Amino acid sequence: MSTTTPSANYAGDLSALEAWELLKGHAHARLVDVRTSAEWNFVGLPDVSDLGHELELVEWQTFPLGQQNPSFVAQLEQAGADKSAPLLFLCRSGGRSRMAAIAATAAGFTRAYNIAGGFEGDLDGERHRGHANGWKASGLAWKQT
Repeated sequence: MSTTTPSANYAGDLSALEAWELLKGHAHARLVDVRTSAEWNFVGLPDVSDLGHELELVEWQTFPLGQQNPSFVAQLEQAGADKSAPLLFLCRSGGRSRMAAIAATAAGFTRAYNIAGGFEGDLDGERHRGHANGWKASGLAWKQT
């Protein structure tokens, strides 16, 4: 049973495990990592190759200035994202990916989801990421570049 949190502005929030299951069951679904190039290079990347998917890398905010990427929607379209297929957006902890899902929905993508908890998740009691929730804490495949 899904625990998708509905939203008026996008398809809703999914846990990392729900996102994995959606990717596993839908050949046209896409995982879009919206973190910065520095995060991709130094923190690691989700690995969805065992599911027969390729990871899309589209920065929501540009590195190093942190400005919103003015070409975000155009880059999604250039990547061949289907406007009716599930798009699952991932960032560090779920904030930027939520904004990306809202922007994609506004641009006509009808199934844009935010992965709550993101790649590294929320801070734990010791103020570290990667243990409380998110992609890594869920034990999902990832790789260091």
